[in-house]
Amino acid sequence: MPALIKGQNGPLSTSQLVISVDLATAADLSALLVTDRGVVRSDADFVFYNQPTGPGVSLEQTPGGPGRLRISTNSLPADIDSVRAVITLADPGSTFGRFAPPVARVSDAAGRELYDYAITGLTTESVVIALEVYRRGLDWKVRAVGQGYAGGFADLVRDHGVSVDDEPTPPPAPTPAATTPPAYTPPPATPPAYTPPPATPPAYTPPPTHTPPPTYSTPPAHTPAAASPPPAPPRAPEISLSKDRPVSLVKGQKVTLRKEGGVKLTNISMGLGWDPVPRRFGRSSNIDLDASVLMYSRGQCTEIVYYGHLTSDDRSIVHSGDNLTGEGEGDDEVIRVALQSVPPHIDALVFIVTSYRGQTFEEIDNAFCRLVDDTTGAELARYTLKGGMPFTAVAMAVISRDGGDWRLRAIGDGFNAKTPKKALPHVGRYL
Repeated sequence: MPALIKGQNGPLSTSQLVISVDLATAADLSALLVTDRGVVRSDADFVFYNQPTGPGVSLEQTPGGPGRLRISTNSLPADIDSVRAVITLADPGSTFGRFAPPVARVSDAAGRELYDYAITGLTTESVVIALEVYRRGLDWKVRAVGQGYAGGFADLVRDHGVSVDDEPTPPPAPTPAATTPPAYTPPPATPPAYTPPPATPPAYTPPPTHTPPPTYSTPPAHTPAAASPPPAPPRAPEISLSKDRPVSLVKGQKVTLRKEGGVKLTNISMGLGWDPVPRRFGRSSNIDLDASVLMYSRGQCTEIVYYGHLTSDDRSIVHSGDNLTGEGEGDDEVIRVALQSVPPHIDALVFIVTSYRGQTFEEIDNAFCRLVDDTTGAELARYTLKGGMPFTAVAMAVISRDGGDWRLRAIGDGFNAKTPKKALPHVGRYL
């Protein structure tokens, strides 16, 4: 019986599956049926204790336990790409960090165990996506996900396309402002009394000949002085890549993704990492950053590869899985890209990092991204952000098509967004 680790997947040889969980506290098991866009189609795609059946999925209650999910992959609708098994603690004020790691198990209809997955690394979360049963061509596979949500069920459903309105207060604000102007409407009635005097100004029409003193147009001479700072960014010239001399990129710098000798890069990795800023007494804050890549075609985002959707539909981009703390040396999350397999209509890939729990980059030390040639394992370029920013997200780099080549541009701009989907309105300007 193979034991999965986070982000790992395995083949399924049967269409009749049972998912169960073992944990040391009261919890509920449920399922989300999602499309290839990572969202549910309607409320019918939630399977839980109050709605125990859905298309191809049913929840069986177990005495004193969270229940079992039965999945028949043959009965799943054609537009359902995956079934995500979710564990929710019965006590919403509790967290997984107080108990031993839950263990999710996958069995066949006869009870033969196929896989198990111990969901480690959970701390402040009260909801976790344990496993995902997903399509891969004509086959089905299982993946160990382990994505926790500290914001509870609301954050879970937001990530799956359900709108949760939690700040409806702003609308009343304009009404009081609108009430004050009417009080000032009577005064405008007085100006008509002063309309006759305007007859005199025509006598002063000749003085407009003094308007030529636009000799004061000299002040516009100060505008070019203000325009001179912007040209500073172009100082970062485009450079070549060499496996023997990794490049330290600066903001705005571009590199053509070719190796020495003009050979095009094919398989690359974008490694992203960070370290939490140490607190007093040697303890560091627990910060959950998420690396994502947004795939664009003619200015429109067509797909996002992130912790909830680890492989692009065309399989040209693969995410290593979620790192919840940033602890440890080296890359915290890795996104692998087969450049030669990226569909022709995709013209840009934007690499971002978002802070899921809402801490800003002022609490992050040494955020970096690095470009690695997967064929040789050589690091080709690295871009490091030093110092904090009062933002919950940062656009690290963009890889875009330029004729027959791909080019990488270092960005390093911050904005506010806790998830990759909420980053969409901010990212278009970097294309």
